[in-house]
Amino acid sequence: MTLVVTLRVRRDRLEDFRAFERHAAAVMADHGGHIERTVVATVEGRADLLAEVHVVTFPGEAAFAAYRADPRLRALAHLRDGAVVSTEIVVGEDGPSYSPR
Repeated sequence: MTLVVTLRVRRDRLEDFRAFERHAAAVMADHGGHIERTVVATVEGRADLLAEVHVVTFPGEAAFAAYRADPRLRALAHLRDGAVVSTEIVVGEDGPSYSPR
């Protein structure tokens, strides 16, 4: 299972967001999940926000659901809630490789 997660983050709460993500990644790993890659971008017309895109993998839907229900993740919600303005999650699976190698 592959997720593409786009988060809009308040720049003035970036340290809280990054702290949340570090802890959440550890919880995620306990459920077989992994942040494969992150990309940071500006949000056009919004100097107060940045966008962070994560490509995340889990072994399946049950592992993802267990991660989302983990009480350790809920205990960190205050960091996330103060920093994240919006989240968009696209759920899919690995697609074809277009690399010439």
